Amino acid sequence: MGTPRRRVLRSRWKSGPAIPLDGPVLVALTDFTARGYGQPVAVALAGLRLRRTWASTPGAVGMWLWADPLRRRSGSVSVWADERGLKEFTGRPDHARIVRAHRGRGELRTARREFEEFEPDAVWAYALELITEER
Repeated sequence: MGTPRRRVLRSRWKSGPAIPLDGPVLVALTDFTARGYGQPVAVALAGLRLRRTWASTPGAVGMWLWADPLRRRSGSVSVWADERGLKEFTGRPDHARIVRAHRGRGELRTARREFEEFEPDAVWAYALELITEER
């Protein structure tokens, strides 16, 4: 009998301005595990602030935020039309401020993968597999 999967909370899909046509998309996963107990709330609030800008984020197809509160983990699954959009987003001043504010307060893990086409269920299944795997 296998190990039961952890309960992972997920936000609703938030669309970006890029529309996935026939062709590949880039999926980026962030996974932050906080050391302290107050840190997960601060990280989640920061993620929600960035999410508010999503509809005007160049190159963004869309994203989900996710959390595993019992393990003090949270992150995002973002879908991009191309590498350029992701790089521009990670270089934005608001994103850089958040990264600096939480540096050293937990462990950050990232993963990226290109999909031949955008299929939300396949993207989420890929992300959930990474989120729930034992480290």
